[in-house]
Amino acid sequence: MQNRKLIFENGRVFEGEGFGAKCDAVCEVVLNTAVVGYQEILSDPSCYGQLVVMTYPLIGNYGLTDEDYESRTPKIGGFVVREYNDAPSNYRYTRTLADVMAENNIPGIAGVDTRAITRMIRDEGGMRAILTDLPVEEAMAKLRASEVRKDQVACVGSKSVWYSRTANYKYNVVAVDCGMKQSIVRRLNEKGCNVIAVPYNTSAETVMSFKPDALLISNGPGNPEDVPEVIELVRALQGKMPIFGIGLGHQIIALANGATVSRLKFGQGGSGPVKELATGKVELASKHQSYTVDADSVAGTKLTITHVNLLDNSVAGLACAEEKVFSVQYQPESAPGPQDSDYLFDRFIAMMEEGRRNA
Repeated sequence: MQNRKLIFENGRVFEGEGFGAKCDAVCEVVLNTAVVGYQEILSDPSCYGQLVVMTYPLIGNYGLTDEDYESRTPKIGGFVVREYNDAPSNYRYTRTLADVMAENNIPGIAGVDTRAITRMIRDEGGMRAILTDLPVEEAMAKLRASEVRKDQVACVGSKSVWYSRTANYKYNVVAVDCGMKQSIVRRLNEKGCNVIAVPYNTSAETVMSFKPDALLISNGPGNPEDVPEVIELVRALQGKMPIFGIGLGHQIIALANGATVSRLKFGQGGSGPVKELATGKVELASKHQSYTVDADSVAGTKLTITHVNLLDNSVAGLACAEEKVFSVQYQPESAPGPQDSDYLFDRFIAMMEEGRRNA
């Protein structure tokens, strides 16, 4: 391992040992409290361009497994960890985390005080940082000169149509790929759905040409206002077929219906309790988000709030029963994390069944 520095916009410097690729990274810093799942975080397109601080102190100890990737090419900006283990103990593992990071030009830093970083981000709010071995003054100049990207979805979403078919096919789902996790596709396939993934800038006419039973708006990185094409697509197709939004897709559905979205004080991920208001049921859900739907803005729209995050009372779910649209600000595909929310896919299937019966 080589000596490296993590330098924040506020001037704080954390020195540690590098692992993965030996390159500079200028990124937004986000927190993740997950105990397991660093492979899914590494390969989740929603983490594109983010330096993820893992609050769990030991990372790398079970390696990486070929079957558990969420995308073909990891896009995360980098990892910040307390202790990195490069000798995994897991009969399924095929490669180490550092090897895959090096191959995909992703840097990491270990041996830093992740508790101190977490407290700083929690108290001062989100900020950017540079992971580098440059002198501090030179690194700060590079950090200040870097631009905040607004094309994250275009960078990680598919550029052309692709298919994921299943032998037990019953329904066709068009999925707008804003950086879609492969676990979402796998869950839909398991439920009997062929998935037709389309780019974020696909027109409503093209979507309809596939004769879909339903539309899914996927997770993805960045500000939902940076993808007006998907917002307009939802407006054009809402009421014509069931629509399910996940993560970024949840925020896009809110915007399409006249609600507003705000940036969180800091980006965050991990598992937490979510309450379904209609039943009072509390489920443990996995999430990764930097933006949230403003609760007050939902009033006066067609949408109703269906779920709330019990940690901060933020909007965790929306729905319009009349137009068969619903969305959640967490990851029902359960990768990584609890499986409490799998019923949402069954709800999506039930909407398709009803649509077939009423056609």
